[in-house]
Amino acid sequence: MTRAVEAAQVPEATAREVTGAGSWDMVAFYSSALDGVAANPALPTPLLLRLIAFDGGGEGPPFQALHRPGLPEPAVAALLTHPILYTRVTFARSGQVEPEQRARLADDPSPEVRATVAEGPDRIHDQRAKVRPLSDAVCGRLLEDPEPSVRDALLRSRHLAPSFLASLVRHPDPAARCAALRVWDELTAAERGTLLADPDPGVRRSAALCACPRDARLTAALLRDPAALPVALRRGLLDRADAERFLAEGIHLAGLAGNPSLPADLVDRLAVDPDDDVRLAVSLRPELTEARRAAIDFTVSPFDRGDVDWVTAGIADQGVLHRAATSAHPLLRRAAARSPHLSPELLRLLAEDTDAVVHTHLAMHHPDTPQEVLMSVYARLGGTFSAWMATGHPRFPREGLAARYADHSNAIYRQLAVRDPAAGPDLIERLSHDPDVRTRQAAASDPRLPLPRLVEALALPELASSAGANPALPPGEMAGVMDEAGVPA
Repeated sequence: MTRAVEAAQVPEATAREVTGAGSWDMVAFYSSALDGVAANPALPTPLLLRLIAFDGGGEGPPFQALHRPGLPEPAVAALLTHPILYTRVTFARSGQVEPEQRARLADDPSPEVRATVAEGPDRIHDQRAKVRPLSDAVCGRLLEDPEPSVRDALLRSRHLAPSFLASLVRHPDPAARCAALRVWDELTAAERGTLLADPDPGVRRSAALCACPRDARLTAALLRDPAALPVALRRGLLDRADAERFLAEGIHLAGLAGNPSLPADLVDRLAVDPDDDVRLAVSLRPELTEARRAAIDFTVSPFDRGDVDWVTAGIADQGVLHRAATSAHPLLRRAAARSPHLSPELLRLLAEDTDAVVHTHLAMHHPDTPQEVLMSVYARLGGTFSAWMATGHPRFPREGLAARYADHSNAIYRQLAVRDPAAGPDLIERLSHDPDVRTRQAAASDPRLPLPRLVEALALPELASSAGANPALPPGEMAGVMDEAGVPA
C-alpha cells in the first residue's frame, strides 16, 4: 500500500520545493539603476564599452554587463584584456558567452582565469539551456597547463565533449583517465579493457564499477573493497551467495534492494523489511508488476524529485518512459516527467496527473508542456525558481492575461498582466503603482511604460534596476545613470 503525501497539499507559504534546481529565495530583489542599465538589451555599444571600462572601485563593472548574450567584438576584446582579475573571471564563467569567446582566455596570465575557462559556467539557471563545450583542441591545451588547479578544473567540468573525454583513455594522468569513464558506454571494447587493466588502482576500481553490472567476477572482487562495496552492491551482477550474505548481515540493504540482479525470492523478503527506505527501494524495481508494486507498504515524500536509476538511464527510451509514466508509483511518474523525450500521448497523460511535482518537472523539462500545466505550476509556486522557469517556458500563455488578471486580488496573478501583448500603456503605468513590489518591477521593465513614469521609476530604489533594464529607456537617460554612478565618460 502506498502512502504518498501529495505535494499539492503543501501550503503555498512554505518555501520548500524540490524541483531539480534547488530552492530560490524570492525576496524582492532591489538593485541599482546602473545594474539595470548594464543588463539592458538596448544598451548601445559605446555605452557598453564605457561601462566595461569602469573600475567599480576596484571591483570592476557590474556583473550584468559581463553576462550579456551576443556581446559585440569590441566589448569582448575589452573584457579579454581587462585589468581587473575579477572581471575576466566573471566573463569566463558566464553561460551567455560563446565557447569560442571564453576560449580566448585560455592563455590568460592568471591561473584563476584559466581555471574558470576550463571548468566552464557554474550556474545555468535554465535547465532547458545547453552549454556548448570548448573545442577538443582548447581542452587539450588546458589539460597540459602547468598549473594543477587549471587541469583539475577541466577534469571536473560538466561541459566536456564526449569526444574529448574518450580521448583521455591513455592519458598519462590517472585523473584524466578517470574522466574518460564518464563516457564508458561510448568506448570501444579495447578502450574499456585498457582502463580495467590500468596501472592506477583508483582507475581500475572506477572502471570495474562501470563494468560490474555485466560481470559477476568483477562484482565479487569489488564487494571485498570497502571503498567500492556500496556502489557494487547496488549495481553489480551479484551471485546468490553474496546477495544472501549481505541480506543476512543487514547492511546496505537499500542499495541491495535496488540491485537489478537480485533473485526474486530475496526481493520478496526485502519488500517486507522493517526499514522504510528498503521497502521504497524495492517498490521502484523495474520488473515489478503494478499489482506487486501496490502491495508494498512504502511512503513517498512530497518533496522527492524521483531519482530512479533505470528511468534516468532510459530517459529517451519510449518503452522505459511508458512503464514509468503509466505507473501508479508517484516517484516513477516524477522520474518520467523529467524527460524532454516524452511522446505526445505520455505528455498528455502526465499533464492530467494529480501529483504536483510531476507538473513541476514537466514545466522545467519538456518543450511542449501544455499551457494549463505551466499556469498551475506558476499559481502554486509563484515566487519560486520553478515558477520563474514556468514563465520562461516558450509555451507559457500571454494572450488574454491582462483581461483576466489585471485586477486580481492575488499579486502573483497581477504580475502576469504585464506579459500580455495587448496590455496598453495606461494599464502598464497603473501596474507600476501596484501595492505589490514585484508587480511594480515587472511593469517598470516593460517598454510600454510611458516615458515620464519610466524616468520617475529610475529614482525609486525598488524600481531603479527594472527601469534601468527597460529597453525603451533612451540612451541619454542611460548615460545619465552612468554619470550619476560616477562612470567616467
